[in-house]
Amino acid sequence: MNIILLSGGSGKRLWPLSNDIRSKQFIKIFKTEDGTYESMVQRVYRQIRHADPDARVTIATSRSQASSIHNQLGEDVGISIEPCRRDTFPAIALATAYLADVLKVGPEEGVVVCPVDPYVEDAYFEALKKLGEQAAKGEANLVLMGIAPTYPSEKYGYIIPEGADAVSRVAMFREKPDAQTAREYIRQGALWNGGVFAYKLEYVLRKAHELLDFTDYDDLFAKYETLPRISFDYAVVEKEPDIQVMRFCGEWKDLGTWNTLTEAMEDACIGEAVLGDTCENVHVVNELDVPVLAMGLRDVVISASPEGILVSDKEQSSYIKPYVDGIDQQVMFAEKSWGEYRVLDVENGGLTVKVTLKPGGRMNYHSHKNRDEVWTVISGKGRTIVDGMEQEVSVGDVVTMQAGCRHTVIAETELKLVEVQLGREISVHDKQKYELER
Repeated sequence: MNIILLSGGSGKRLWPLSNDIRSKQFIKIFKTEDGTYESMVQRVYRQIRHADPDARVTIATSRSQASSIHNQLGEDVGISIEPCRRDTFPAIALATAYLADVLKVGPEEGVVVCPVDPYVEDAYFEALKKLGEQAAKGEANLVLMGIAPTYPSEKYGYIIPEGADAVSRVAMFREKPDAQTAREYIRQGALWNGGVFAYKLEYVLRKAHELLDFTDYDDLFAKYETLPRISFDYAVVEKEPDIQVMRFCGEWKDLGTWNTLTEAMEDACIGEAVLGDTCENVHVVNELDVPVLAMGLRDVVISASPEGILVSDKEQSSYIKPYVDGIDQQVMFAEKSWGEYRVLDVENGGLTVKVTLKPGGRMNYHSHKNRDEVWTVISGKGRTIVDGMEQEVSVGDVVTMQAGCRHTVIAETELKLVEVQLGREISVHDKQKYELER
């Protein structure tokens, strides 16, 4: 199975745990068999591997999310990086060209595209395999997955099939309706459009060449910033007469709000939290190192992170986005391929960060023009390289880097350090990377 997972968005409806770097798919909220927690992207990736160990998985994502993906899924996962955001048609065209030119996938092979963040059972991924196989048959140019609706939702578009077979021609599409219209669509046998579809690789590659001026993957990547912002639905689906739909009747949820996300939480509390006996239908997700105590509450979600604290009625939490848009906030937590960092304190001329590197993790060899840095190791062992000079470091060691100094740190065990940044202009953009000669 060739599968493209679309990973994008800022997930502002799940503030304060999500931001432009850590979107909702990276929040570790689902309990695993060993008692730890995994994110949406980890859960979906694990389920794909369970359904098809040989699946060729490519995640189409922005540059800002690539580090989080490598952190959670490892360095070997396939990624098609978008140089900038250009909506779903350019993203899918780029990922398809990546499959063709970099991974050498054949033109007759089926390709499945789906979001990276559905909450689904394992049967969903068995259905994805069948969807790809159906596309490879060539009976239609596009094969959509239609989700059997469980209620008259106003959040989804609807697909109306010509018949009631497992695979049918598509009679028509309908935009997101009001509840009464949705009931009428369902009466007509309509299915939810969950944004899942499949095609022969050559089909989308041909469409891409018709609509975009490029020669191959490298050329498309280089021209990406000049491409028009256009959705796959508008560019391809709405203009394609030859479409089938395959029914899926299993569990499928879009966990896009705190209200829906908490329905999938196995534990009422994640992190340090206590619920009083009189609380009813209350969920807490706490990433802070201080306890949360809730008493006498009903139908409430509480979420706490270094970026803010949300206390909301669950139903009202669906309308959070306009309020979050008005909050001027700095990213206080991010996952990198080498580990993660959390901002502890922000002052004029100073920033204090707790950095955790995974065993074997290594920062880029880099320098800063406008700030000095001081690292204090608080646990673990590793090595630093400062202007070419290498030294071992362990608990209690302090390393000082002046502005312009080239430096990196390499973890032997899990390595934790406190990084103090000092300067008049402290910015994430003040970073120059170098090749490390060893």
